[in-house]
Amino acid sequence: MEASCFSPSKSFSKILYLAPSLKPKLLRPKRRIGLGLNGSPPSSVTCCSAERESTGESADSIIQSDWRSFRARLVASEHVMNHTSLTTPLSAELVNQTLPPTKLSHKWAHSLHEPEKGCLLVATDKLDGVHIFERTVILLLSMGPLSAMGVILNRPSLMSIKETRSVILDAAGTFSSRPLFFGGPLEDGIFLVGPEENDGAIGKSGVFEEVMKGLYYGTKESVGCASEMVKRDMVGIEEFRFFDGYCGWSPEKLREEVRAGFWRVVACSPSVIGPASTEQGGLWEEVLGLVGERKVW
Repeated sequence: MEASCFSPSKSFSKILYLAPSLKPKLLRPKRRIGLGLNGSPPSSVTCCSAERESTGESADSIIQSDWRSFRARLVASEHVMNHTSLTTPLSAELVNQTLPPTKLSHKWAHSLHEPEKGCLLVATDKLDGVHIFERTVILLLSMGPLSAMGVILNRPSLMSIKETRSVILDAAGTFSSRPLFFGGPLEDGIFLVGPEENDGAIGKSGVFEEVMKGLYYGTKESVGCASEMVKRDMVGIEEFRFFDGYCGWSPEKLREEVRAGFWRVVACSPSVIGPASTEQGGLWEEVLGLVGERKVW
């Protein structure tokens, strides 16, 4: 493959996405998965279980490595401080002196007030009966001034790319055995890649957009380079997830839906939405459990 394949791509910056309405009459499923993807893609603070442990990391090093984790530590610390103040009448100064920094668990999640790139949109019971979005967990890939785009993480199609004949997502045949997920009602092909190792190679390639630390997305324009990187053993084939379709909004439309109570906005660790979590099912229940709102029905 030519070296230019790994030069920075600008295909993501001139895209306008349409907003899928929540009105049932407009939520028509698009045509069968794989039959041509010709579109262009366009609170209260709660926390997961966290343990208290001394750490030698400075605040600056934490922020530079991953600001989302740093924020989550602050949220967890506030949660513990609030709990401590309810059980023990200590002054804020004394609490700060006696409580060590919070160490996050491997999987963490907490609520947000506003949607942002890399957050999850978790469907509330107001979307029950709306077939496409009922009990969905959407990963917001981008949140710009003109558009917001995401993919549904927990709608596997039970078919592989080869079985759906999705040539656009796998022109070279490299990913033919990979399962295909239904990403949303707007037509196009999207994929996620979350390498467990060699994260630098993905980030430095210039052809993938970072969603959060350790997780990137690409489109049909970059799938050829993804295939080449697999062939060069730069990333494992099992670290890719492919989606037929996506969800899109104008930023104000998305905020309106959040304010109306259709979505709960959640920040989470990459491990929450890793391949093991999304392929085994139960992601919706797990995320709600992490933020302290378990659903059992």
